[in-house]
Amino acid sequence: MCRLFAHQPQRDYESQTRSLRIGGHCTSIRLEMAFWDTLEEIASKEDLGLAKFLTHLHDEVLDHHGEVSNFASLLRCSCLIYQSRTCAVMPDFSRGPNITVAFSEGI
Repeated sequence: MCRLFAHQPQRDYESQTRSLRIGGHCTSIRLEMAFWDTLEEIASKEDLGLAKFLTHLHDEVLDHHGEVSNFASLLRCSCLIYQSRTCAVMPDFSRGPNITVAFSEGI
């Protein structure tokens, strides 16, 4: 079971801090590269640059909840939701490294 997790590229879990401007304020966000890659993919599908997409997301959360208490965690969870809706990877640990991939319709 651990082979699936242990053999992932180290780059994916290296973290990177990026600075951006949200709501007129400069901020820094530190995420693992796998999350930055996913956020860039989402932004691209929305025909937006990453900073613009993050600004839109921040503004929507602010409108809905009145505050954004932990934006980095919100971004990680957003990536998980996006990944779970686009491609479900279900490893079968009982039979070795076989992986079944199922694609869902729509997001």
